[in-house]
Amino acid sequence: MTTSQFPPHSSASTNACPVQHGSPIDTDGPRVALYSEEFAADPHTTYREMHRQYGSLAPVELAPGIPATLVIGYHTALRILNDPDHFPHDSRTWQKDIPSDCPVLPMLEWRPAVIRNDGPTHTRLRQAIVAGIEEIDLFALHATVEQIAVPLINTFCENGSADLISQYALPLSFAVINAMLGCPPEIGQRAATGLAAMFEGVDADKGNAMFSQAMFDLVTLKRAEPGNDIVSGLLQHPANLDDDEMIHQVLCLYGAGIEPTQNLIVNTLRLMLTDDRFAAGLLGGSLSTRDALDEVLFTDPPLSNYCVSFPKQPILIDGVWLPAHQPVVVSMAGCNNDPTINSGEYTDNRAHLAWSLGPHACPARSVAYMIAQDAIDQLLDALPDMRLAVAAQELAWRPGPLHRALAALPVVFPDSPPLNIS
Repeated sequence: MTTSQFPPHSSASTNACPVQHGSPIDTDGPRVALYSEEFAADPHTTYREMHRQYGSLAPVELAPGIPATLVIGYHTALRILNDPDHFPHDSRTWQKDIPSDCPVLPMLEWRPAVIRNDGPTHTRLRQAIVAGIEEIDLFALHATVEQIAVPLINTFCENGSADLISQYALPLSFAVINAMLGCPPEIGQRAATGLAAMFEGVDADKGNAMFSQAMFDLVTLKRAEPGNDIVSGLLQHPANLDDDEMIHQVLCLYGAGIEPTQNLIVNTLRLMLTDDRFAAGLLGGSLSTRDALDEVLFTDPPLSNYCVSFPKQPILIDGVWLPAHQPVVVSMAGCNNDPTINSGEYTDNRAHLAWSLGPHACPARSVAYMIAQDAIDQLLDALPDMRLAVAAQELAWRPGPLHRALAALPVVFPDSPPLNIS
C-alpha cells in the first residue's frame, strides 16, 4: 500500500490523530483502514509502509469513522503492555460517543470481564480465570482433541478434497471449547454464530446479543447442573463472581477459544502446505509442527491487532501525543515484524507478542498450543500427501481489523479410508 492509498478522514473531534511533537489537539491526516479488503489481502506491506512513514505509532481506522492509534514498534508495545496505569483497558468513556451498530463496538466495549478491567478488579477476575484454566487436564485434553478430530477427518477423507476451515478447524475448535466449558451443542451453536458476527463486524450488535444470551443460558445451566468443567469451576471459585461477571468471563473464554484457535490451526496449516521447509520436515527433516506454530505466531498471529487500551488523558510517547479516550491498539503482527527486532529466525524463538505481555497476557497459551498442535498432527498423520487445491496466492483473507483469517483453505489428497476411532 502506498502513501497515496492511505485514506483521508474527517475533521470531527472523534478523529483526533496522534500528533508529532505538538499538543494533543484534533488534526487531519491520513489513516490506514484496517477493515479494508486491501489491508486483509496484504497487511505485511502495509505494516512496512507504516513503519517507514510513521515509526512506532500509526494513525488507523478500525471501522469507518472510528479512529485509533496502532502500535507497530516492538519496544513501544512492551512499554504500553506493562503500564496499565497510563494505558488502562476501561473503554466506557470512549464508547459513549460510539454508535450502537459500530462493527467493532462488541469487541471493544466495556464488560465486567477481566479483559476490560485493571487494578484489584482485574486481579480478582484473573485469579478465577487462571484457576479454571489450571484445572484443565492436558492429558485428557489431548484425548479430547483426538476424539473430535478423527470423526471430522472421516467425514471427508474418502472424498479426496476438503475445505480445512469449514470441515475441520472451525468445527474442531467449536467442539473443543464446548467440551472444556461443559457447553451443550445447542447453546454452543448460538454462541458460535453470534461470535462470528462480532469478529466479522457484520450485524455485530445482533451477534453480540445472541452471544451474550447463549452465555447467560450456559451459566444458568451450570448453576443448576454443575459438572467437571471450567464454567462450574468459576462458579465455585472463592472470588464469588456474580451472574454478570460470570457471563462475561465465560464470554471472553469462548471468544478466545474458537476464532483465534481456528485461525492458529489454519494459518499454520497454510504455512506447512506452502513452505518447502515444513514439507521436508514432515518427511523427516528438522522443522516440526511446533516450529511452524511459532513462526505463525510471529508472522501471522490469529489475533493480529488487539490488546486495546484507552488512555485517560493525552499522553506523550515516542514523541507522539496520543489523544485521551481513543483506542490504542497493539499490532502483534506489526510489532513482531518490526524491522528493528525481526531477524527472520523463528525456530525456538518465542519473543513474539502473539500472547500479549504484562498483566493482561493470555493465561491459556499452553492449552492453545496443545489444541492447535494436536489438531494439525492428527490431520497430517491421516492425510500426509495433502496439498493446496489452488495456488497459494489465490487464497482469500477475510477482512477485519483485528484478526488474520483465511476465508477458506481448500486442499486435495488421495482418497483415504476412514480412521479407526479409539
